[in-house]
Amino acid sequence: MGDPDLPTPRHILDALHQAAEDPVNHRYPESEGLPELREAIARYYQRRFEISFDPLKETLPLIGSKEGIGHIALCFIDPGDIALVPDPAYPVYEIGTMFAGGESYRLDLRRENGWLPDLDAIPDDVARKAKVLWLNYPNNPTGAVAPLEFFEKAVAWAKKYDVAILHDNPYCDVAYDGYEPVSIFQVPGAKDVAVEFNSWSKAYNMTGWRIGMVVGNAQMVDALMRVKSNLDSGIPQAIQKMAIAAIDGPQDCIEEHNRIYQRRRDRIVEVLRKCGLEVDVPKASLYVWAKLPDGVTSADYAARLIDETGVVVTPGRGYGLNGEGYIRLSVTTPDDRLEEGMRRLEAWSAKQ
Repeated sequence: MGDPDLPTPRHILDALHQAAEDPVNHRYPESEGLPELREAIARYYQRRFEISFDPLKETLPLIGSKEGIGHIALCFIDPGDIALVPDPAYPVYEIGTMFAGGESYRLDLRRENGWLPDLDAIPDDVARKAKVLWLNYPNNPTGAVAPLEFFEKAVAWAKKYDVAILHDNPYCDVAYDGYEPVSIFQVPGAKDVAVEFNSWSKAYNMTGWRIGMVVGNAQMVDALMRVKSNLDSGIPQAIQKMAIAAIDGPQDCIEEHNRIYQRRRDRIVEVLRKCGLEVDVPKASLYVWAKLPDGVTSADYAARLIDETGVVVTPGRGYGLNGEGYIRLSVTTPDDRLEEGMRRLEAWSAKQ
């Protein structure tokens, strides 16, 4: 799983401990989050991407970005409506659509296209019925990245067909070899049609604290806030305080974590290639996506690895039809366990 094994940095935990002692933080929070947290989110986007957001209208904290990803379908999708969903992709895009009574039209992502959807290939009648377009770069599960030119084209396409873009961007700070992922809001006019989900989980190793964010179009953000206000009671305020400390505190922890992940990535790629698999070295994300030999299914290959090596990988088919023939590995396994797994795979490949 994409669940960092590294601990939450100490200065962030210290902020949580301090906030937990304040009785004000023992009561119900507000669904829209603390104003100071929304201001911190705006500061992050200004610092990281040089993008300005109105903290009270264009930002919203979430109980982990997954919560917002699942709930936003209720803002846009009525029974019979269409969501444009990449294939392969994080399954919640399609599942949220299903819960809202909508239908998913799958956009083929393929290695030869850099795992980017061909928006021009969407039939005109489908595009005109679609309500939302899901994008996710850096990508889960493939680790692919998208250039700003792709987002420019996506924004223009969405304006043409009056479709909302929902960009899932939780890996924007998990990058390697000097690469810097982009935000869709670096495209002029993106606020007219888009929101972007982000998270503290990956950059600051805070998956267990369940806090994320959405930013962008004020009407879209407000719609999600209205849904949330009827379904949850907000994020515990002590956790909101630690999130502020993460954004405003020392950022060198991100670079330190990425050095560890990059070293693990390189080791995984080395061994998978020894096993005869094709691997494109990912520039970002927590995943390595490997192509299996022709004719081998991802489920069969994963089952064989479990039976013969005790090493667990994720079959690509679980992310969609176009994930068939691939497996996904994560760099979030502790060093000793990862090295044990790699030694087993090396020994196994030598016998093949």
